[in-house]
Amino acid sequence: MQAEYHPLQVLLLTVSGWVNRHQQHVIEYLVEENRVLKEQMGGKVPRLNESQRRRLAAKAKVLGRRALDAVATIVTPDTLLRWHHRLIALKWTYATTRVGRPGLMKAIKELIVRFALENPAWGYCRIQGELKDVGHCVASTTIANVLKENGIKPAPDRPSSWRTFLKSHWGEVAATDFFTTEVWTPRGLVTFYTLVVIDLKTRRVHIAGITTKPDADFVAQVARNLTDVVDGFLLGHRFLICDRDTKFTAQFKRILKDAGIEVVLTPKRAPNCNAFAERFVLSIKSGCLGKMIFFGERRLHEAIGEYIEHYHAERAHQGLGNCRIERSSVGDGVVVCDERLGGLLKCYRRAA
Repeated sequence: MQAEYHPLQVLLLTVSGWVNRHQQHVIEYLVEENRVLKEQMGGKVPRLNESQRRRLAAKAKVLGRRALDAVATIVTPDTLLRWHHRLIALKWTYATTRVGRPGLMKAIKELIVRFALENPAWGYCRIQGELKDVGHCVASTTIANVLKENGIKPAPDRPSSWRTFLKSHWGEVAATDFFTTEVWTPRGLVTFYTLVVIDLKTRRVHIAGITTKPDADFVAQVARNLTDVVDGFLLGHRFLICDRDTKFTAQFKRILKDAGIEVVLTPKRAPNCNAFAERFVLSIKSGCLGKMIFFGERRLHEAIGEYIEHYHAERAHQGLGNCRIERSSVGDGVVVCDERLGGLLKCYRRAA
């Protein structure tokens, strides 16, 4: 007896057969495309990352070994199955406790390198002692290994740096420079010249004088004030760095020389050789004077005085480890803001 099919069943069988034939054509095309790609690569296996391997391994597991043999894959079936087994092993791998001695903390390594670079004459035992003083017990052999890893030689062969050399002499060196400010007066716009002197070690600044006529008499009197035996700013200094400005007259240099201070002139057009004084001038102009309009000499004196107090007591200095020149006690209250010049200069502190 011949079976009868419903028209809907016939339609479904027809569509499913067409879909199967279409899928087979797609598979045949992809297989042939893989063969062409392998020929183009000369038989070389492409480098795959972990994500790509994971994706291929997951698909390979579904197909099985026999189906993989029938298609031209970019890797062998054994490789795909090995990747799949590795995924299974990773799934059941748990974190284990590290065996052996723990590694040296990064912070301690940084301290060892810092002590060695900042103190070229320190040996392993001296560095070991300093580490102990700050709460770290490290063997001298460990210190030797850390320095070796960072390419730092032992103490006898470790060269000293210019930074260390200069720092050891900063207490005897000061620098000076002029800067100008335009002030409105009854006579119109007048240029005022300010002479500043800075101590390289402490970064403390002294305003040596403000005038509209920086002539020989003015700089000579400044030199006498700076070398006064009672309260001269240059007491204890042996060198004063200044540029080749003609305002620094021969009389100015002679007064300093008689007081035991040698004037060191910078090369022409080399402001970097007087970097500390130049940097202060840039700071006071960009942070204060350049943001104000002055009407009268008195207002200029007040602004410069306010900035100097802010510079010494309220401003952090990178050259001093972001500390203030005049350190004050730290309270434990709320954070408050202190202002100068109408809020142009600000600093923050905790109230007592």
